This record gives sequence, C-alpha cells and structure tokens, in this order.
Amino acid sequence: MAHDHAREAATPSGIGVAFKWAVALNVSYVAVEATVGFAIGSLALLADAAHNLTDVAGLLIAWGATVAAQRPPTARFSYGLGRSTILAALANAIAILVGVGAVVWDAIGRLSVPVEVPGLPVLLTAAGGIGVNAGTAVLFAKSRRHDLNAEGAFLHMAADAAVSAGVVLAALAMLITGWAWLDPLAAILVSGVVAWTAFGLFKSSLGLSLDAVPASVNQAELRRWLADQPGVADVHDLHVWALSTTQTALTAHLVMPGGHPGDAFLDRLADALDERFGIGHAALQIELGNGPECRLARSQPFDDRSTT
Repeated sequence: MAHDHAREAATPSGIGVAFKWAVALNVSYVAVEATVGFAIGSLALLADAAHNLTDVAGLLIAWGATVAAQRPPTARFSYGLGRSTILAALANAIAILVGVGAVVWDAIGRLSVPVEVPGLPVLLTAAGGIGVNAGTAVLFAKSRRHDLNAEGAFLHMAADAAVSAGVVLAALAMLITGWAWLDPLAAILVSGVVAWTAFGLFKSSLGLSLDAVPASVNQAELRRWLADQPGVADVHDLHVWALSTTQTALTAHLVMPGGHPGDAFLDRLADALDERFGIGHAALQIELGNGPECRLARSQPFDDRSTT
C-alpha cells in the first residue's frame, strides 16, 4: 500500500519583491557603469558592466522560475514546475562562469597593451556598485538559507560587490602610481573570486538537476531512522531527491511483518520526516514480507554512506 503525504514548502515570503528590486537596481547601475566605462575606456568598468548585465538575465531567469514553481501541478506536470528553480540556479551559475571567462580573456590581452584610464571616475562608479550589489545581496539574505535559487542570487550579488570593491582598490592604486595595467589586473583577480563562488553553485545545482540527494539530507541517517520505527523490520528502495530548490521528496518500501500500521502511523511518520529531515513529500509502501521478495529490494547495490 502506498501513502502519499505532501506538505509543499511555500516560496519564501517576499522573494518576488526582492527579485523586482534587484532587477531594477541592477539595470540602472549597468546603464551608468557602461556609460562611464565607454566614455573613459576602462576595461574594468566595461567588464563589470557586462557581468552585471548577465546578472540581470540571471535574476530574470530565477524570478521566472520562482513564479513558475508556484503554479499548481497538472496532469502532464504532476509535481508542478518546481524543478525550474533548480534549472534556473544551474543556468545562473553557467552564466557567471561564461562571463568570467570573457572578462579574463579581454583582460589578458589588455595587460600586454595597457590603456591609460582616469582613476577617479572608475573609483566613484565602482564605489556605487558596492552599494548596489551589497544592497541587492541583502534582499536575498534571509531566503538563501532554504532556497538554492535565492542562494544563487545572493552569491551572484555578493560576488559582484567584491568585484566592485576590487575595482575601487585598483582605481586607488592607479591614482597613486599611474600604472595603467592595474585596470586589467583587477579584472582578472576579481574574476577569480567570482569563479570560485560560482563553481559551488554550479556543483550544487547540477547535482540536484541529476536527482542527487540534497545536501541537507543525510541518507544513511535517514535509512537508520526509518528502520528504527516501531514494527519496521527492513527498509529498501529508498530514494530522496529535490522537487525544487525548497522541496524534497522521498519514496521508500518499509517491511512490517506485524501487519499494516494504519493511516495514522503513516501520517505521523510523514510529519516527522518533514520536521526532522525537511522532506515534505513522502510516498511510503508497506510490505508484510510474507510473500515473494520485492523485486526492488536489491535495486540499490551501493553503500549509502557514500557522498558521491
């Protein structure tokens, strides 16, 4: 018998407003930064403006995915469109890494042929970027704790604040020394910081898109906990995966020789799975173990203590 108990996690409160403000602030800043960058020929500013433009695209994708995830399930999409939030986080990470590669490529070429850039306009414009990006990151600070999509937006904005800070330091150094090569060097260094943060997001979102067990769930502990429940003699065919960046699902077969425990037991178990492991959508199949062995009993010939 299968029991399906779902408590869908709601989209974090206010995240739609956060995306709206984030897009508005970043579009405005990109316009200012690109204008100043073209006017004075600063590669660091133009590279940062291009990167911020990918931010806007990433934010729009993530925002759209968050809205799509709130749509109810349909006959065709029986789990709803929550998986779109995972794909959005993955697309966001890829966009960051591609943008970083483009910036580094241009900066390496500029190192060999430095271009004189006035430091003061670069400094003032980048200082504004610190405020815009740090402020945008704060908008997602609360939601990031339980939503990978919001985590991606937070990391994106926090990394951009670091980029702007690096540009400010380079501009100060250019004002003091007059070394034009500091502009492309700053672009390379801050790109390394951005790439480091983006890779973690890429790894997490790629894993979830391939139905990896979410990092918040210890599957070995979960298996032991299920096996320790009253009347449970064995647990097999245990699967845990992400329905979205905020929702986790589980299926498992419980062998209970004493007989079916009843719906009240299954309801309490589903509540406990939600509270203890953050699994809000559980489907449990009860087997008495007095007939032929379940054909799925040996479907997991791996050591579930492994993290790979």
